[in-house]
Amino acid sequence: MKPKKVLPSEIAGRWYTADSNALRRELTGYFTAAQPEPLANVCALIQPHAGYQYSGTVAAHGAKLVQGRKFSRVIVLGPSHGIRMPDAIAVPEGTHLATPLGELPLDVETLAKLRSQPFVTTAAFGHGEHSVEIQLPLLQLALGEVKLVPIVVGQLDEPATRRIAGVLNTLVDAQTLVVASSDFTHFGPNYGYQPFRTNIEANLKQLDLGAFEAIKAKDLTAFRAYCAQTGATICGHDPIGLLLAMLPKNAAAHLVKYDTSGRITGDFQNSVSYLCAAFTGTWEPGATPQAEAADPLSADDKKALLKLARGMIEAQLKTGKQPQPEELGIAVTPAMKKHMGAFVTLHKDGDLRGCIGEIEPRRPLVDVVRERALNSAFSDTRFTPVVAAEMPRIHIEISALTPPAPVNSWKDIVIGKHGMVLIKHGRSAVFLPQVAPEQGWDLPTTLTYLSQKAGLPPDAWKEGASYLVFEAIVFHEEK
Repeated sequence: MKPKKVLPSEIAGRWYTADSNALRRELTGYFTAAQPEPLANVCALIQPHAGYQYSGTVAAHGAKLVQGRKFSRVIVLGPSHGIRMPDAIAVPEGTHLATPLGELPLDVETLAKLRSQPFVTTAAFGHGEHSVEIQLPLLQLALGEVKLVPIVVGQLDEPATRRIAGVLNTLVDAQTLVVASSDFTHFGPNYGYQPFRTNIEANLKQLDLGAFEAIKAKDLTAFRAYCAQTGATICGHDPIGLLLAMLPKNAAAHLVKYDTSGRITGDFQNSVSYLCAAFTGTWEPGATPQAEAADPLSADDKKALLKLARGMIEAQLKTGKQPQPEELGIAVTPAMKKHMGAFVTLHKDGDLRGCIGEIEPRRPLVDVVRERALNSAFSDTRFTPVVAAEMPRIHIEISALTPPAPVNSWKDIVIGKHGMVLIKHGRSAVFLPQVAPEQGWDLPTTLTYLSQKAGLPPDAWKEGASYLVFEAIVFHEEK
């Protein structure tokens, strides 16, 4: 257990009142005024982060949608307004973060995992950044005490966005709420952005809702292109981009509330837009973001395969036998009989403990999982065989694979989407799609490590190598 370290509020008394009673009364007023249409299974929000007198009612619409829900953690993604962090994100070091409404516990385990990544710093904390912290009193009023993962997002290009999203996707579960903090268009001479001089209110709404159309489509590339083409001054476009790259396939976007400071004050000479959007759906723990592989497996199929993998290992440890699925109470469905390649990966306390599989779809998936679970536990030569005392600390992940297909060049490989096989001079090596995002590697770095894994020089990937790619349906046990 780490000693308690409470990080004080950096914005109380400036962005909102430091008086707890006054703050609670103010926020309660916004909650009372907000009457959003109810939505079930909200897994993510886009929320504004201006002073509450301007954006409070819009933000209260989003917070009210999740009021009373129980979440395992809330990840808040806010842009860095004052610190340059190219292709990086920042997280704090501490155990709690204080606001006038009390202390919120930080998810120290998740933050520790993030700090191990090369693109993570602590630089943006301690400099008065408001984009994350202004969300917290609203969340406290809506959710009470909930574990928090505060992240200040730097200036990201698209590959970095997808790379970071891949890592974040390994940290969510079905009870995670992700909040992207962003105001929308900043219009007027104060912001150096005046693309139109007449009919400002209507033009602002058209501009902002055009951005929302790309968000609604969950299209990161289209959203980034829209911002670039229009110059739309959406300060949190990088946190929104991360959210879009993370969203599960089943997520659906809903426009909840839209307003502008120009309408609130009656002055459109300078105006900031505020938009609340909600995403309904369920995070898929460990799922590879942006994967397009058809998924023939139901949620029940995945649970059964994970139960099968664990059951095979435990039976081998207890009896030395290899039971059939039916002996473990598992009904084999048609989807589980589909011929697929697969890898079974074991982690112990977050560290790799074994990983063996096969790429080609030669036999039913259920048979692959039965055998490869045992191989990963007892035959991975990088590790000693698993023993019974370790099993409570073992976490099992299965990657079901699409058939591998050749590509013309390494340039056709997409990080976060493709698993890859490098073949050269009779040697080969494979990485699953989630490896590079988990490590924070770009494509050249990934191929350098893949060459070394194949027993080749680090730069062997550059010339004379051939490649196969595949996609993966990744699922794992709940922790």
